[in-house]
Amino acid sequence: MFVAGCEHQCRGCYNQTTWSLYSGQIFDKIIEDRIISDLNDTRILRKGLSLSGGDPLHPSNVATILALVQRVRQECKGKDIWLWTGYQLATLSDSQKLVVELVDVLIDGKFEQELADRSLPWRGSTNQIVHRLSIKSINT
Repeated sequence: MFVAGCEHQCRGCYNQTTWSLYSGQIFDKIIEDRIISDLNDTRILRKGLSLSGGDPLHPSNVATILALVQRVRQECKGKDIWLWTGYQLATLSDSQKLVVELVDVLIDGKFEQELADRSLPWRGSTNQIVHRLSIKSINT
């Protein structure tokens, strides 16, 4: 799932259309219900939820993302949650940390075009760190 809103605005970003908080469509209960339904649909081979953007941890997104990941944890047993953010784990606010506590894998750090490396799994530049925050996600 892509969210809107990113204050990092990294040079070379692959998804600049999501920088504005007003891009895309409004996230509402109908879309949230659809995500939960899709994650629980046994015909769809999804291991979990990927949150990217924009930035899911943008201050304007945190409350909505927190509610979504709480619901995924409650209603979608066994599903991984991965989250990409330009913020660094060590500098997160208390509200951002509440989201991260429910995430299996966090990829943090701004994309830096000078450090770009297409061979890296799950990240675009060498400064970004893949944090495996749960035992469940180690085998992914």
